[in-house]
Amino acid sequence: MKILFIHQNFPGQFKFLAPALVQQGHTVLAMTMQKVQSTDWQGVKLVPYSASRGTTPNVHPWVSDFETKTIRGEACFKAALVLKQGGFTPDVIIAHHGWGESLFLKEVWPQAKLAIYCEFFYHPHGADVGFDPEFPPKDAGDACRLRLKNLNNLLHFEVADAGMSPTHWQASTFPEPFRSKITVVHDGIDTQAVAPNPQVQLTLNQGQNQNLTLTKADEVITFVNRNLEPYRGYHVFMRSLPELLQRRPKARVLLVGGDDVSYGARPEHGRKWKDIFASEVRPKISDADWGRVHFLGNVPYQHFIPLLQLSTVHVYLTYPFVLSWSLLEAMSAGCAIVGSSTAPVQEFIEHDKHGLLTPFFDIDALIHNIATLLDDPQKRAQLGQEARKKVQYYYDLHSVCLPKLVKWIDLLSHVRS
Repeated sequence: MKILFIHQNFPGQFKFLAPALVQQGHTVLAMTMQKVQSTDWQGVKLVPYSASRGTTPNVHPWVSDFETKTIRGEACFKAALVLKQGGFTPDVIIAHHGWGESLFLKEVWPQAKLAIYCEFFYHPHGADVGFDPEFPPKDAGDACRLRLKNLNNLLHFEVADAGMSPTHWQASTFPEPFRSKITVVHDGIDTQAVAPNPQVQLTLNQGQNQNLTLTKADEVITFVNRNLEPYRGYHVFMRSLPELLQRRPKARVLLVGGDDVSYGARPEHGRKWKDIFASEVRPKISDADWGRVHFLGNVPYQHFIPLLQLSTVHVYLTYPFVLSWSLLEAMSAGCAIVGSSTAPVQEFIEHDKHGLLTPFFDIDALIHNIATLLDDPQKRAQLGQEARKKVQYYYDLHSVCLPKLVKWIDLLSHVRS
């Protein structure tokens, strides 16, 4: 079978699936906007493409998002024509359609089966938008802009043969009749690679030729996101630190994440969310206590897993929005987790069984739950073991998720148009 992946930042969510299909003997290509050093990645032939133009200056702000996706769709369409002229015709196209690249691929290969990665369908109420009263929509027109932001989703519904989503809640955000075409399968966690390690050590560079080596004997609170921002509860977590650090004089707080914005609005005047909330709490924290707060930035994966293995208590907070891989990785590593009682976290963590859940905005409850677990090693071990068991049983890469995904693709290839 000939399979074509589409992802502007390939491999993305397909980093396990694409090589697995190569190993099964399929011909696998991937189109990406990345500049690639080689045209081969784990047996996948990479086909880079680029947009020929940018968004029109002063275009109506409600349609600028769709214009960007149209431009990317055009670039992918033109690259697909070149592939077709070279004799390549896929049986199945698997696309993360969120950036618009796959909008016009059925015009090139009308007989190919198109499957889309259904990450999120936008809603003006009941999900991320309007969830946090501290950051309300700036004007009534935001609801209109959001409806138009779904144009890309809606146009894909006309041409896509199937969809896949990593969580039931994310799938539920999509409307019928397309919702019925979505299969819920998580990308998968390699639970053999992401496992507890009692002997783990992690050395932090403190600057001025000073290093700090931490082990499981240390009290370590971890907080991980791609970027430190409100959507992932960074402001809530930071506001817990003044009291938490006073109550836990030996605790170290390790924050992983960049200072950019992945989701939601950017702060005004070119500021960074990371700096805004660090500055807010800093006057309430002594110099000695602030010295136990470590901003690690974006951490390479080979250091990220030891960080989770080191964690005494791991904190994961999110608006009702897409789930981070890091939550399931933390569960697989056997972390004792304090999470927000929001979707889709509740789909993975049952309170007091796989972790402790706390209302997103309740800082006192967050402090209490973290401190409770820090005081109770037996409870931490119990929650961590149950969390790992759940990931092994339902989300293990090799025994559960990859076989489901491969079978789903095989069935898709045999569906009649």
